[in-house]
Amino acid sequence: MSDPRAFLSFDFDHNQQSKILFAGQAHKESPTPFSIEDWSSKTALPQAVWEQQIRNKINRTHMLIVLVGRSMGSATGVAKEISMAKALNVPTFGIYVDGASTYSTLPAGLARNRVIAWTWSGVGAAITQMMGEGRNVA
Repeated sequence: MSDPRAFLSFDFDHNQQSKILFAGQAHKESPTPFSIEDWSSKTALPQAVWEQQIRNKINRTHMLIVLVGRSMGSATGVAKEISMAKALNVPTFGIYVDGASTYSTLPAGLARNRVIAWTWSGVGAAITQMMGEGRNVA
């Protein structure tokens, strides 16, 4: 079996640097192998087109990983991606980045008990748990 695929959801306006660091370190640091597909939209798209493209991309992954920064209250796209993942039965968890903590606002749809500190052992354990929740994709 190939490595599980993760869709990375993040606040494009505030956490792009954290996304670059996370994606860059993932293969070297995570004790559980997984791949991250960089499916961020490079251009502004009409809302309906963006939603359809993101839904299709999420549907081709095993899990959604939300990088939870300090400005999640204004990240409406992240909340939509979480909602799409739930509708598609894609397991979701979050990772605190950029100084966010258990006191930070979470995006709508992400439960506090599904968000962890950014440690690679914790990420590996969460990926193993997500895979145990059983999502098969082609």
